[in-house]
Amino acid sequence: MEKEQLFQHFKEVYDTTENLQSFFAPGRINLIGEHTDYNGGHVFPASISFGTYALARRREDSVFQFYSLNFPEQGIIECELGSLDYDPEDDWANYSKGMIKFLMDAGYSIDGGADILYYGDIPNGAGLSSSASIELVTGVLLESLYGLTLDRLELIQIGQRVENHYIGVNSGIMDQFAIGKGKKDHAILLDCNTLKYSYAPFKLRDYVVMIINTNKRRELAGSKYNERRSECERALKELQAELSVDSLGGISIEQFEQKKHLIKNETDRKRAKHAVYENQRTIKALEYLESGDIPGFGDLMNQSHLSLKNDYEVTGLELDTIVEAAWKQEGVLGARMTGAGFGGCAIALVPAQTIESFQANVNRIYKDKVGYDADFYPATISDGAREY
Repeated sequence: MEKEQLFQHFKEVYDTTENLQSFFAPGRINLIGEHTDYNGGHVFPASISFGTYALARRREDSVFQFYSLNFPEQGIIECELGSLDYDPEDDWANYSKGMIKFLMDAGYSIDGGADILYYGDIPNGAGLSSSASIELVTGVLLESLYGLTLDRLELIQIGQRVENHYIGVNSGIMDQFAIGKGKKDHAILLDCNTLKYSYAPFKLRDYVVMIINTNKRRELAGSKYNERRSECERALKELQAELSVDSLGGISIEQFEQKKHLIKNETDRKRAKHAVYENQRTIKALEYLESGDIPGFGDLMNQSHLSLKNDYEVTGLELDTIVEAAWKQEGVLGARMTGAGFGGCAIALVPAQTIESFQANVNRIYKDKVGYDADFYPATISDGAREY
């Protein structure tokens, strides 16, 4: 949506555009390294051109008003600066309230209210991290409105704390990091244990990254996400009887194969295997991209999906159907689910000249099996959260 249209919508909702500022935070895709972030491993995300726009102006009183063009039926959601506790009635606005509350808890001065309008073009529930996008766009908005001097990493960490301790989703730091530190035409190799990171030029020459939305909604807080995390924590504890490591991300494939017998529960063993092997695939992915070995990178994506299907068990009918259909298409180098799973999106490396036939063929297979259409979005890699 054009900036002028957003300003017009703000005027319709709040009856003014005086002292109005505008902000944007992207969504993200993870190229490889799934469910490794909270296991202390590496991830390889990139911020995308879809995201969350926010327009805001300060108020004279201590009232915050939130309005989303995506949920107009909910109208204006309002709260006082002194009452920022989580409220199920406030629905999506809890992400915004959490950022205000946690910034204040960290000692930053937010001394008045604001009128804020949001618009997101991330497909809702697709697993492209719309929640972290709302958190980070709210964060940069509050920084600017209230003149806060805030290190970007601290803002990222506050976003994660909102997700973990306010919303109640026990997620890692990858989503907020990718959105906060995104760089145009680059992906980020991030060590989730140390937060050391490096940018990798993401140049696919004659290929595009196609995002494929299964249109099966995934509700992260209600999914088995926290269960997977507990299974990995149990496995790590048993491995620590003989391995001096802080996380599954600190274990090599060789070490895991030698010590996996220590994990008594077969399900926990499979979960740990995925975390260890996926971490090594992610490290190898950087080498392949730096050397221009795109087919090698595509093969790692395929291995990743099979591991997420068989060892981590977070794919399901929709994602498996999409990915397996993509694998059958001419010239496709790799495809895998991306995000937490249980629905949401897959990504595929597709020859640029076959985009139309790829979409038609994959959608036909998918609709025949699942009963409804998928949506397709060629991805552009964009900069991170910012005023715009």
